[in-house]
Amino acid sequence: MTAERFPGASARRRLVVVGSGIAGLYSALLAAEAGQDVILLSKGALADSNTFLAQGGISAVLDAPAPGDTVAAHIADTLKAGGGHCNPEAVRVLCSEARQDILGLERFGVRFDVGPDGGPALGLEAAHSAPRILHAGGDATGAGIAKALILAALDAQEAGKLKVVGHAQVTSLIQSEGRVTGVEFLRGGRMESIDADAVLLATGGAGRLFSQTTNPSVATADGLALAWRAGAELADLEFFQFHPTSMVLAAAGDTEPEPLLVSEAVRGEGAILVDATGERFMPAYHPDAELAPRDVVSRSIALHLASLGDPSGHVFLDARVVETAKGPGYLEKRFPTISARTREAGIDWTREPVPVAPAAHYWMGGVVTDLHGRTSVPGLLAAGEVACTGVQGANRLASNSLLEGLVFGRRAVERFLGTPPNGGRTDSLVPSAPALRSHAGERLASPAASMDLHATTALSGASEPAEALTAWQPELVPEPFSRAALRRLMTANAGVLRSGELLREAAGALGAWADVVRPESVSASLDPHRHEDANLLLAAQLLVQAAQARRGSLGAHHRNDAGQEPGTTTESTQQRYTIRRKASLVND
Repeated sequence: MTAERFPGASARRRLVVVGSGIAGLYSALLAAEAGQDVILLSKGALADSNTFLAQGGISAVLDAPAPGDTVAAHIADTLKAGGGHCNPEAVRVLCSEARQDILGLERFGVRFDVGPDGGPALGLEAAHSAPRILHAGGDATGAGIAKALILAALDAQEAGKLKVVGHAQVTSLIQSEGRVTGVEFLRGGRMESIDADAVLLATGGAGRLFSQTTNPSVATADGLALAWRAGAELADLEFFQFHPTSMVLAAAGDTEPEPLLVSEAVRGEGAILVDATGERFMPAYHPDAELAPRDVVSRSIALHLASLGDPSGHVFLDARVVETAKGPGYLEKRFPTISARTREAGIDWTREPVPVAPAAHYWMGGVVTDLHGRTSVPGLLAAGEVACTGVQGANRLASNSLLEGLVFGRRAVERFLGTPPNGGRTDSLVPSAPALRSHAGERLASPAASMDLHATTALSGASEPAEALTAWQPELVPEPFSRAALRRLMTANAGVLRSGELLREAAGALGAWADVVRPESVSASLDPHRHEDANLLLAAQLLVQAAQARRGSLGAHHRNDAGQEPGTTTESTQQRYTIRRKASLVND
């Protein structure tokens, strides 16, 4: 991508990119290549991201696709998996523009696995109608992509084209006259700031809200919290995807073991799910069995365990059938990372099944953007998991996450390059919400009392008031706030299976904790963990409130009491619940 392709791109302007996953690295590299002043901020090391841990691959219909595959088929699969809740235009953009960003990755040094014919080796994953999944290093796709992009970013920094700042935790967005004009961040125990013409949030997700997650420790909802405090609109927060097959081990004392995601591609190769008796149970829950969409498989596991009287237990992934069918050594060759990690855990998965359970994996909801990464706050862009383009709907199709970060990260940069300096409100097509400058010492009332929650039709934008959300009750508080207590609460009350009663209990406990932690404001603390705690608590409140508003089940949001609560009305699959912070400010 060159500056000449984009009108107005010749004027050098500053873009601050927050996050070092695929969306952040790719966006920063493209903007730097176009001659812009680009600063990339990473909360930890550059490799600390969900991207680095991604195994399954990246979906795309290439110029030479698998026999019978088409862009139209990729679109249809994405829409079907999304439960009728996707934005069709966003899905069209994602699938039709995929091939150009695969070429973009290769230009930055990413090398995908090749097949016997010398062309790309295309794999099949759940809910895809044809093999279209690109891999790098077998089951280490994310690491392969991240390493190549990180090297490209470091090379760009050495060449003076890009500035990379590691271990810099952004704590607030600087705003002036309703426009984002920079960031404040913690680094080395000090607060620093950077001015910018625009800020691109590429901060990933929030898996650390739950006890078991495939996400790294940095996934603490930072971008979502930053955007909400700045007045940005959020949507689809009730849809949190749980990966069905995360390896579980016994806890060592009070320490929760780090789970290992066992890639969807393993089931794509033929592995099956069995319970403790050795019975294969998925065919009884869905005709596609183990290759059903992720939300179906996760929910089926949870329901099956509940039927066995062991709701907190696990099932087993039996990959021995793959080894038997494809020959000795196949699992080691195809899945070297999983093979190594299971061995480290004392499991030989060529001879015994692997204990697995659903784990928090990907948040479909996030900061509302248009198809060019623009949020409802001028000067603020978002891409990747932190954003909500509508492309993932109620349930993300496997291997569409890395692709989303690429396509919409690139489109956000294109829009930035084509936006005149001091663009005011011309760089935001989404209706603007009231925006505030965040400072330590300022706060709002609790989020339940200080946000507008609207039920909207995703395609038309028509809106109507949603139900009033339940106020918290002090007697529901189980214990003082801690991150461990928050995870236990969210797992038990707002995880794979939900109900109105469980969500009301969660809202009560979260509200009481929020009265102490004050997650709606920017802390004056120089302790990074304090900021993460506040971000996680705020994200938990927002998720629970969205889940309360959607009384029916859809995609990754499943309520056991759907249709049973008084006042329940029939919901369209296209109905979207959006959340926006009110502009009433209370000064301490």
